[in-house]
Amino acid sequence: MDFKLVAEDSGSKARSGVISTDHGEIKTPIFMPVGTAGTVKAVHQRELKEDVAAQIILGNTYHLYLRPGLDVIEGAGGLHKFNGWDRPMLTDSGGYQVYSLANTRKIKEEGVTFKSHIDGSKHTFTPEYAIDIQRTIGADIIMAFDECTPYPCEYGYARESMEMTHRWLKRCCDRFDATSSKYGYSQTLFPIVQGSTYKDLREKSAETIASFGREGNAIGGLSVGEPAEMMYEHTEIVCNILPKDKPRYLMGVGTPENILECIALGVDMFDCVMPTRNARHGLLFTSEGIINIKNEKWKKDYSPIDEALGGYVDTFYSKAYLRHLTHSKEYLGAQIASIHNLAFYLWLVDEARKHIEQGTFIDWKNVMVKKLTTRL
Repeated sequence: MDFKLVAEDSGSKARSGVISTDHGEIKTPIFMPVGTAGTVKAVHQRELKEDVAAQIILGNTYHLYLRPGLDVIEGAGGLHKFNGWDRPMLTDSGGYQVYSLANTRKIKEEGVTFKSHIDGSKHTFTPEYAIDIQRTIGADIIMAFDECTPYPCEYGYARESMEMTHRWLKRCCDRFDATSSKYGYSQTLFPIVQGSTYKDLREKSAETIASFGREGNAIGGLSVGEPAEMMYEHTEIVCNILPKDKPRYLMGVGTPENILECIALGVDMFDCVMPTRNARHGLLFTSEGIINIKNEKWKKDYSPIDEALGGYVDTFYSKAYLRHLTHSKEYLGAQIASIHNLAFYLWLVDEARKHIEQGTFIDWKNVMVKKLTTRL
């Protein structure tokens, strides 16, 4: 993997760049649609390319490991071959499940034992095994195994968890460097900064992660319930330490305004389930604000969903029709809304990139944040 900076904003720490992988280039800043089980919910791969303009998507190690299973994925020749996505992919290591499955897992120095949410069977992920699984899945960018701590979190626990994450990172790197890709293209390992919401821990973790000298770095343990201003504070702390010449990935973030504010702090990569999850409930992000398509006011609004985006679903379908589909619980409604929300997120980061390169990012960002928080 290679990362090249293209432009830096004079009024903030925002920057644009290009990540090169064996499956293609990724222009940053970028939003990555989440395909937890090897699929972005309600969206075909063709639509991801043509309508959403996604450059990279995500898969989840824990979920893919359980279903369909590594033998199925390896038999297909890796996840790219299995799901037909021929552009870059990234996989989470399963570290988020250490947080989200807190009631059904046990953490030890060796690793984490999970109880499957499918059938209750027990499975143990060690740092080494997390790398092995991701080698089999075959994503271009794979994540180190870590513990994502909850919010709030006591200082002592946050420190111990962070230190264990650093020890696990050493084991991940050793395993990664001792193995190779199974499918003839290169893979890249990103470490993850932890430290909860404690400034000294975040600084120490960022310095430790940077010292490993990997091709990119991630920021974890944020967007887990803390106030947005606290998330911005700790994102800025970490971005000030992580090297400028490598991409920075803020995991699990977030709302459109979160993304714009964190681009201004120097983040390059984002992912979140929010666009598709909200879409299934009729909540649309648009270039002019937030729409609840279930509301009565859209019943006879025959205007396109969002002409500014210019894509097929946004110019072909009306708000009234989408409201009808949503109220009728038609699958097409969830599909249209999901494609729209994802296309909006990709449009937003594309616009951010253009304004960074034109030197107008901050003024544009400030106007957009006000729009994006408006309920229409």
